[in-house]
Amino acid sequence: MLDESKFEEHFKLWALRIPCPQCKAATRILNGYLLDKPRVKPVTEDPSCPKSRYLVLSEKVRSQDLSEIPEEKLDELKGLCEFEVLPYSLTLGYSYWSADQVLKQILPPGVEKNYPRIKTIVNKVGTITNEFRVPEFEVLAGEHDMITEVKQYGATFKLDYSLVYWNSRLEHEHRRLVSQFRAGETICDMFAGVGPFAIPAAQKGCIVYANDLNPDSINYLGVNAKINKVGDRIFLYNMDARKFMSQMMEVPSSEIKLESNVPILETCETCKIQDHTDLNSENERLTGHSVNSSVENPQSSGSVTNAATSLIAVKRSSSSSHEENENVHGTGIIECGGTEGSTNKRKRDSQISNTKTTHISDTKTWEHIDHVIMNLPASAIQFLDAFRGLIRRKYWKGPLPWIHCYCFIRATETPESIIANAESALNAHIQDSIFHKVRDVAPNKAMFCLSFRLPEACFVEDNTILDDATV
Repeated sequence: MLDESKFEEHFKLWALRIPCPQCKAATRILNGYLLDKPRVKPVTEDPSCPKSRYLVLSEKVRSQDLSEIPEEKLDELKGLCEFEVLPYSLTLGYSYWSADQVLKQILPPGVEKNYPRIKTIVNKVGTITNEFRVPEFEVLAGEHDMITEVKQYGATFKLDYSLVYWNSRLEHEHRRLVSQFRAGETICDMFAGVGPFAIPAAQKGCIVYANDLNPDSINYLGVNAKINKVGDRIFLYNMDARKFMSQMMEVPSSEIKLESNVPILETCETCKIQDHTDLNSENERLTGHSVNSSVENPQSSGSVTNAATSLIAVKRSSSSSHEENENVHGTGIIECGGTEGSTNKRKRDSQISNTKTTHISDTKTWEHIDHVIMNLPASAIQFLDAFRGLIRRKYWKGPLPWIHCYCFIRATETPESIIANAESALNAHIQDSIFHKVRDVAPNKAMFCLSFRLPEACFVEDNTILDDATV
């Protein structure tokens, strides 16, 4: 709640007790030396006598002998009537100040210059207790509408403060981490929010798989991807983070069958809608959609999951018999990259025109991911158990991904204790970890980013894939 007492301002002034009949003439004589504040009258009642009034003097009259007032004016006043000089206290409270003055008190220095653009002023109340980590706000002034746009490092983010989480103090951290990514890399963002990491990573030319449990966050992430024209590089998911990573690493049955049973003379890679028969038999398949497919209006109350299309990247044989089988089951091709037909080529802007051309469908997450972002500092370390035995060594190509896990460190904790917790969750030893301090969030609490390459102990040795596939 807003503490109105903080807006009180106290003034120690001098006042003259003047007989009521002479007040008008005395006011004329003292013109320029009476209190001059908007909506505050310099002539007020005398609480001790109804036959006299107080003439409250200006702040520039500081001495009881009135030496700051010219002698000729004092002589004229003395010739008019007898008067008494008394101390006078004035308090101006919250209700006195204008909206401009209130803003100057509550906003950081320099922000008040943007006041003509500010429509709503809110104050965070209480602690974050809801499932989606969204703070509660009270509207202090202006419109009761928390939809706004924020600009960071050349990107625009539209969001509703009442529905999603946003912290402008993390702008430097967003820039720092994304600066480590390279065009063409594959990024998994487990707690993506409205896209503070995903959008700039996609702008840099990365392929981003962005997940968040909050459907409103994913809706706004879809909107922001379109606003920033990176919808061809971001895929959206609305599910539990553990399931998200587990199913990103799951090798599709079609991939296994092609490897074991189908003589492949020529293959092409596409993003396919999963066979509806598989959807019926597997209740927890990964549901997601590219931003260039339908994204719900963030104003609506429906869940993005209902609008999502099941996305599984698979190899497809070019043989006619296999194509016929696809048609029988009613499968189709998702518009990945916003292009028509089955080419599914990723658009390239001028910024990354010199990098190696990559198809969206070339990105098979069970074969390679470069970075995993875990930006949920209150509990991200607990989600590291999702990586236990997650990756099949047989299919993985190249080095294991970098994990960027955000956490809080309190006064009673150390980086060593945090690493111990992370290793316990992974059930693996972490080597060459990097701790980066993001910011202080309280006197005894700081936010850090723990970065490390996923240990090889997280590989799963799977020698039964072919046998299972042929059963």
